[in-house]
Amino acid sequence: TSVPEKYVKVWDIVKGARDAALEFTRKSFAEKKTIRGYEVDEIARKYISERGYGDYFLHRTGHNIGREVHGNGTHMDGLETYDDRKVLTRTSNSIEPGIYLMGEFGVRSEIDVYITYGGKVVTTGEPIQQDVVAILK
Repeated sequence: TSVPEKYVKVWDIVKGARDAALEFTRKSFAEKKTIRGYEVDEIARKYISERGYGDYFLHRTGHNIGREVHGNGTHMDGLETYDDRKVLTRTSNSIEPGIYLMGEFGVRSEIDVYITYGGKVVTTGEPIQQDVVAILK
């Protein structure tokens, strides 16, 4: 038995949004550009919207990670709080876009990033998931 085509399609879109937000963050820090939380959210949200699923992305792209998991730093958010605070070095955030089709299924992909003092964006869980993992009976 294989993963249904629609699940793979939605996964690929979510993965693409996740990767676009990560690449934006990496490129911005490599170029020493200041970015804000809402900008990271906009990248992921635009990617999903351009593929027809914008109405099904119902939460912010990510949140700051601190000692209590959801930290009080900058969130990757242009939806819930429109976070215009700067994304800073020596902080950690999640990037976790999702698509939720009510009554059918939902897909979210989360990676966590840490931005070093020098501006390198490091991800957790290498390698980053690239395919749907079928969990079958």
